[in-house]
Amino acid sequence: MKMSCSGEDKEPLELVGRLLSEPGRFAYGGLCGVTLSLLFSEEVHRQFRMKFIEGLVDWLQLSESVLSVMEAFANGMGGEGTDTFADLLLKEPALKDSPILITQDLVSFSLKDGYYDARARVLIRHITWLLRISFEELEIFEESLVESLKGHKETESEEFQISRKKKDRRKKLKRYFLIGLATVGGGTVIGYKMKKRVGAIEEFEFLPLSHGNQLHVTIAVTGWLCTGKYGSFEAPWRSLLQSKEQYCLAWESKYLMELGNALESLLNGLVNMVAQEALKYTVLSGIVTALSWPASLLTVANVIDNPWGVCLSRSAEVGKHLAQVLLSRQQGKRPVTLVGFSLGARVIYFCLQELLQEKDSVGIIEDVVLLGAPVEGGAKHWQPLTKVVAGRIINGYCRGDWLLNFVYRSSSVQLNVAGLQPITIDDRKMINVDLSSIVNGHLDYMKQMDTILKAVGVKTKECRLEDRWNLGPVFAMGERCAKEGGEATLDNTEIGSTGKDKSQGANSQP
Repeated sequence: MKMSCSGEDKEPLELVGRLLSEPGRFAYGGLCGVTLSLLFSEEVHRQFRMKFIEGLVDWLQLSESVLSVMEAFANGMGGEGTDTFADLLLKEPALKDSPILITQDLVSFSLKDGYYDARARVLIRHITWLLRISFEELEIFEESLVESLKGHKETESEEFQISRKKKDRRKKLKRYFLIGLATVGGGTVIGYKMKKRVGAIEEFEFLPLSHGNQLHVTIAVTGWLCTGKYGSFEAPWRSLLQSKEQYCLAWESKYLMELGNALESLLNGLVNMVAQEALKYTVLSGIVTALSWPASLLTVANVIDNPWGVCLSRSAEVGKHLAQVLLSRQQGKRPVTLVGFSLGARVIYFCLQELLQEKDSVGIIEDVVLLGAPVEGGAKHWQPLTKVVAGRIINGYCRGDWLLNFVYRSSSVQLNVAGLQPITIDDRKMINVDLSSIVNGHLDYMKQMDTILKAVGVKTKECRLEDRWNLGPVFAMGERCAKEGGEATLDNTEIGSTGKDKSQGANSQP
């Protein structure tokens, strides 16, 4: 494909396979095959791996005799070959000055059937990194495709028919690609609102956080509301820029406002400084029993227990409904990244649980970011959920979050709590980030969101290019984290490196 990163059309669908030598095309296919095995080795992804690699062999016009080798790569053979294949590709004359052509070609290939699978985008992100291309170039190209779609109109339905009799393969693929792109980008969650009450849910609506269009969507979920500055669902996400098409979920505002005011009241009026310090010490020392809490605090527990209990229950129902909305493709056939804090993270957790129970749920969710999540943190609860997340699951936690510990005290004796400690599973997708140096208490997830997003590697409007999320090095970090107990720090200066314990400082180096 000859399309510049600035979006200037040169030759809209020139197959990269025609520009590469035969060894170059083999290296291209081999790199994708080995990477598929690296990222999606589980049996649940086998059909995706085989379909992707079979289609790519045809796309690159490789000999059918090569297919069995490529399938072997996709099934785990040649796991050490990524650097070799990448180096061979970078030496190709056609790619010497523009390796971005591979990324562009992979995007085009992935979109041609009208479906942008989240796993395909994670694969593209990883190969972009392997070829030493900045992640921003990938995003710019995706944006250029959306812009080209806006100016493309088909006047007759026959134009959408792909005739096998066409002799000019380029014209056929161009039309096929545009049809696919139109299908992918055809959805939007703007204005989605429940037509009728769903179970106990009274409010469920998507509100726009941005006004652009992109081939991937980000949905943010707020954990509570407060009167004043933080009285809207959009308030915490003002700096979020994970994609140009972003929404926040408005849900059960009446109950979330009651909860937020109760949290503020408990913190400001009912707990004096001495009690706060004692509670922090109690949590940090690992004593989590009812006897640890001062009697004076337990006497006012009813201030928070009722609204917290109501919101715990409703967040689970909202999460299940969110899963059904995503399964119905209200967002189009595009990858979705979910970001949430506190009860918003709980919504996402139950969304993933619901997706796990449904067919055709794999390939929808790209990445997940959970901050201060009041959910189970045990490995047995999280290992299955990795099946429905193509990219990363980031668990941001604070060991000294006494408020979360207090409101979740009835369960925390028996269960690990994700928002208080790392989730220790042996999976490269799981990234734990200790936010203890940033988050002094649970309410800081609302008030310090800009800083928190940067700390976990989520793009914000203030991010520099080198700060932006890049999947490749993070997967390398995921392997090291699994060996070192599941903890890591995503540092602003080197996203993707294994850092020291976050309590040593936000800028601690590996």
